[in-house]
This record gives sequence, C-alpha cells and structure tokens, in this order.
Amino acid sequence: MPQENDHGQQVGDEVPGWAPRAVPAPVTLTGRYVALEPLGTEHAEALHDALCNPGDEELWTYRPTDPPPDVPSMVTLVEQHLAAPDMLTFALVPSGKRAQGLASYMRIDASHGQVEIAGVLYAKTLQRTRAATEAIHLSMRHAFDDLGYRRFEWKCDSLNEPSRRAADRLGFTYEGRFRHHMVTKGRNRDTDWFSVTDTEWPAVRAEHERWLDPANFDADGRQLSRLRVPRPAP
Repeated sequence: MPQENDHGQQVGDEVPGWAPRAVPAPVTLTGRYVALEPLGTEHAEALHDALCNPGDEELWTYRPTDPPPDVPSMVTLVEQHLAAPDMLTFALVPSGKRAQGLASYMRIDASHGQVEIAGVLYAKTLQRTRAATEAIHLSMRHAFDDLGYRRFEWKCDSLNEPSRRAADRLGFTYEGRFRHHMVTKGRNRDTDWFSVTDTEWPAVRAEHERWLDPANFDADGRQLSRLRVPRPAP
C-alpha cells in the first residue's frame, strides 16, 4: 500500500535491506524433465536438427531471424547469442535427448532485481510437454529463489497468440501493450508485457510444482488436472 512522506506525498513501500543482486551467470538448471544448459556451439547441430526442418518456418515468424539453412549458419547464430551483451542464453535439453529449444535472460537489471525471459523457441517435439513448462519454471525459480530478483518479465509480439496464452497459463500478469515498439523483419511490432513479482512467485511456484509432479499424469503422460495459477487481487 502507498505510504505518505513528511511532505504529504504518496510514496511506495520500503524494501527493507535491499541491495543489488548478482548478474545471472552461466549455470546448468536441472529439473525432472529438462535441463537448461548454457548455450554453446556444441548445441548447434542438435538445434538445427530440431528447429530447422521443412515445416518449421512458422516457429521463426516472430523472431528477428529466419531459420538457419545449415549447421554452420546455426553455429553463427549461436555465436551471435554468445556475443550479445547483457544476455544469457540456455539450450533446452529434455531428459535423455539432445537440445530442442532456446531461451534467454535479457534486460537484466541486477540493481533493481528484474530480468526478462526472452527468445523462447521450442521445437515442435518440445511444445505442449512437461519439459516445456518446466523450462520456464526453472528459469523463474533460479531468478527468484537463487538470485533474489523481484520481477520476472515476459514480452511478445501482440499478434503472437500462442505466446500470449503461454504467459497467462504460466501465471504472468498482463501489464499492457507498447505500441510501435519495434520493427522486426521490416514489419511493425506492438509488444505485450507480462510479469510475475516476488510477492506472487510463491503461489505461482506452488502451482507449477503441483502440475509438474508425476502424480498429475497418467500412465500415458496425460495431465490429470490443468495448470491453474491463482491470479493476484486487482
């Protein structure tokens, strides 16, 4: 709740003991169904095999680049990710398999404790799986529980309906639309912003963990109950 200072003005709540947090560093995050490994050129061949097949072009519609035509081109794309300042990219590696996707920490602001998960790219074999959900859960858990961040962001093209639905399903709160935010592949992009805060995270984490528990799936791997993250009060 807003407070009032000595001048009769409303000010935000105090954040006791706040200090800048650590910048995310390359680390492997391992769950039941997937591992997030620091991206390296050794992942390039598997990523090309998973993401650049005929019919995969639609996976790249909302990305700034088209699918690399061959493995050397994927190596170049990986190297561009590694060279980008203020970005940490993970290869998404389902248990017992090779890399099938990418996700990056971006807009890292350690002084205020905020970070964005961006560039999320799932192979068709990874979409709508427990590993896909757990990948985002692990990235959030690391930011909130290990690094002590206060805010975790998700952004997407306002026309990217699957990404919008994923943000809502995972417990992110819609914050608004930044109009004419970017030009991507020569086209306008309006960007929708979503977030989870540290005060919301315990409830989000608990529902993620409940859904990801093996007891929530039958012998054929079908969910017994849907992921339903409680929404914060307005």
